[in-house]
Amino acid sequence: MRIAVISDVHGNLPALAAVLVAVGAERVDLTVNLGDLLSGYVQPAQTADRLMAAGLATVAGNHERQVLTFGPERIGMADRLTREVLSAEHLAWLRSLPATLSPVAGVLAFHGTPSDDLQYLLHTVEPGGVRAATVGEVVRRLGDVSGFELLLCGHTHLPGSLRLPGGALVVNPGSVGWLAYEDDEPFVHRMEAGSPHARFAVVDDVSGRWEVSFHAVEYAWEEAALMAEGFGRVDVAAALRTGRVGL
Repeated sequence: MRIAVISDVHGNLPALAAVLVAVGAERVDLTVNLGDLLSGYVQPAQTADRLMAAGLATVAGNHERQVLTFGPERIGMADRLTREVLSAEHLAWLRSLPATLSPVAGVLAFHGTPSDDLQYLLHTVEPGGVRAATVGEVVRRLGDVSGFELLLCGHTHLPGSLRLPGGALVVNPGSVGWLAYEDDEPFVHRMEAGSPHARFAVVDDVSGRWEVSFHAVEYAWEEAALMAEGFGRVDVAAALRTGRVGL
């Protein structure tokens, strides 16, 4: 079995289009999408159209939940703008997405962790910044995932993997469409891929156990950045151009 894994498109249609072309060249059996699909400052509604037509195995991320449930006193700018441009059909599709999904036997897909779409799995945020999570931290955050040999997560926008003591592989493919951001929860921190390339991963079990390769794709990031500037987000445009915050 050969599986392409994408995550955190964030409404960036130029990046998504390039990644889907690259995935097509990988001769995969299945593509899994790990959520945070539309909220951003590029083309949320058009991205929804493309993803709905693609019919990928997809889970909801925290931004899908926020778009669907947050009131005006809580909703952030990206989610608010996205909700304003989505159709009833788009919203119905978002409501249909599960929080976790087992697209094939032995594989579990989710956004953050299986029980929390806001929890980083492979990273830990501390007052001094972000570090790689320990194996113990990852195991505790996963909970009972016995029976699964491949665990697919997103949310951090950074690609990475970890082999668990029992042999299961955890994979985060990185972000398709938003390669750097700053957050203040639980402490101020930055997540930066370091380049503007759209990211995805491919996993296969040809060796007898799951293995991963990571891919970085060139796309028209200047086009995406100009769209973000059109929404008044010069900071997001800079992140799209560089893969870093504040440049």
